[in-house]
Amino acid sequence: MSRTIKRVATLSLTVLLGAALAGCSLLPQEEQALQPPLVKPAKENYTTTMALKGSILKTVGGSATFESYESEVAQFTGQGGRIEKINVRAGDVVKKGDVLVQLILDGLDIQLKEQQLSLERAKVNFSQARSGDEETIKIAGLQLEIEQLKYDRLSAQFNSKQLIAGMDGTVTYADDLKEGDYIDAYQTLVIVSDPNRLRLSLPVDNAADRTEVKVGVAAEITFNKAKYDGKVVQTPSSAPTTENKQLAEKYAKTIYVELTRLIPNVEIGKLADVRIITQQKDNVIKIPKSGLRSYLGRNFVRIMEDGNKLREVDVEPGLTTPTEVEIISGLEEGQNIVLQ
Repeated sequence: MSRTIKRVATLSLTVLLGAALAGCSLLPQEEQALQPPLVKPAKENYTTTMALKGSILKTVGGSATFESYESEVAQFTGQGGRIEKINVRAGDVVKKGDVLVQLILDGLDIQLKEQQLSLERAKVNFSQARSGDEETIKIAGLQLEIEQLKYDRLSAQFNSKQLIAGMDGTVTYADDLKEGDYIDAYQTLVIVSDPNRLRLSLPVDNAADRTEVKVGVAAEITFNKAKYDGKVVQTPSSAPTTENKQLAEKYAKTIYVELTRLIPNVEIGKLADVRIITQQKDNVIKIPKSGLRSYLGRNFVRIMEDGNKLREVDVEPGLTTPTEVEIISGLEEGQNIVLQ
């Protein structure tokens, strides 16, 4: 009986083990984790250029206007008034003594004529009195002086109502006024300019650039695609003093250039390009301005070596222009510079 029990127990154990193994085979097998793909780092592209030897120029320039050397600003200086007639417009040619603007006289012209008549009568009386006694001559002389004083004062008053050209030239500015408009004393109404003597007026907004330009330095002028030589004849620091506020403000920001020879077919108001060299250095190492880096007072460049190796090098910059910079030390000609 014991053998039978053992055999049954052995058989049961075998069946249980087989069922367990079979049950394990029914479970899904665990999948192996995939390895992440190998991603190559993106290759950074650099823009480079070589450090070169050559000349570096610092210039001031721009578009300049041909203006007359000699211009007259015509203004009423005594008092203002209402306009009766405007005799000129921009572009008109005038002669010295021409009436540019006439103010309303309010009968002053008739008063002046009447006083002129009184003066002539006094002259006749004085001439006739010379044949009389001393007292008659004295009285006639005093009367003549009185009539002359009256005439001179009326004449000055009459002349103050007329704006007279003080020189021959061309009207380069005329205020857009109408008959009957009121004008103030010292209001600029007309500008007369000599068209035979011209210079270039170059406005310069940057104060540092204006300071660097000196009287006498050379200038290059381009007009109608042709090149001409010139020189600086006036800067803000050398400008003459003037009581005219508008002109003083212009002088403070303008550089004037004179041409060494006349340009054919040039007129007042025409434009030309002007370039003035303020500093120049030759045979120096230079790089594009975008190649110089600065951080916390440190100036340096990045150099590309052996095709793909970068190295930072401290440098000492020198003359700097809007596009280039001189490298005084720290860099050699031919080194490959990485641009920003």
